[in-house]
Amino acid sequence: MLFELIKKDNNTYARCGILHTDHGDIQTPIFMPVGTVGSVKGVFHKDLAEDTKAQIILGNTYHLYLRPGTKIINKGGGLHKFVGWDRPILTDSGGFQVFSLASRRKITEEGCKFQSHIDGSYHLFTPENNVDIQRLIGADIIMALDECTPGNADYDYAKKSMERTHRWLQRCIKQFKNTQPHYGYRQLFFPIIQGCIYPDLRKISTEVIAESDMDGCAIGGLSVGEPIEKMYEMLELMAPLLPENKPHYLMGVGTPANILEGIANGVDMFDCVMPTRNGRNGMLFTWQGTINIKNKCWEDDFSPLDAHGTSFVDSSYSKAYLRHLFVAGEMLAAQIASYHNIAFYLELVKQAREHIFAGDFKEWKDRIVPILEQRIVR
Repeated sequence: MLFELIKKDNNTYARCGILHTDHGDIQTPIFMPVGTVGSVKGVFHKDLAEDTKAQIILGNTYHLYLRPGTKIINKGGGLHKFVGWDRPILTDSGGFQVFSLASRRKITEEGCKFQSHIDGSYHLFTPENNVDIQRLIGADIIMALDECTPGNADYDYAKKSMERTHRWLQRCIKQFKNTQPHYGYRQLFFPIIQGCIYPDLRKISTEVIAESDMDGCAIGGLSVGEPIEKMYEMLELMAPLLPENKPHYLMGVGTPANILEGIANGVDMFDCVMPTRNGRNGMLFTWQGTINIKNKCWEDDFSPLDAHGTSFVDSSYSKAYLRHLFVAGEMLAAQIASYHNIAFYLELVKQAREHIFAGDFKEWKDRIVPILEQRIVR
């Protein structure tokens, strides 16, 4: 059994489970720090594993394919050995990155032709070679190639895009089943639900992905420009349709409040660049709300970064010191803030899991979400 469902909440679709991989078990719900090119920006792998208790990280197929390339990764023994991380890894197919290139890409039935953002060279992702690339990278969980539609796409475009994603999926599955891992351990395959913000399309896509009966299912095409209310509406719609015996992965989402609402709608796995990206820009997530540590009001505040936090950085460094590092332009500022935010996100899903087991998840979520959404100013 790849996924064990351990506990279900009585008042929501929230649940706890264990996803088994050859590089270790993953306790869900879980947040996955994003290591786009094989590193989580500003954070040592040792600190991720030992201090923040990260169980799994992400790599990105688009970026790793372009640099350093699959030949180097393969020669290095696969991504785990190449980057020095012995726990599970998931790779996105790169579909979102190609979507983001806008004028530099062309999507056809064959696949996605795109121009490298590094040197302008042209490349093609097809469902088949995308599976092959992810096999060579060597992640424990690999994703289907999909077309990610913008949140404001019209119905006709969203429908055609979804149908193309489904046709690509069949080609991906065939290639996945006809190939073998390169490094002696099992790789899992997750298809991706699309359908933009249209309920009938989301329902169709969820059913298609469930019927594919692969190792898990991912929810794509959300948090890409649509109103937050629409994202929640789509999650509520899909929650009862998702296969209970598979892990559910919401891609690229989001804020702490987004994550808790996702958990309430049956999502088991999350990733987002927000902890490190916002951290590098001075935003801290805390149990009292968000803080812009660059603001002058923290200049002489010697209290911990988060009075109720569990990460050792919260007691090691004060708000005044971290603000000083940002003002002085020290790279340590971005490292501390990124590390703090990742630790916060992982503590958030850990507490969500504990409250699901305790049977009071909904009450806890409804109480904590308004607090997490507020900005702390003085």
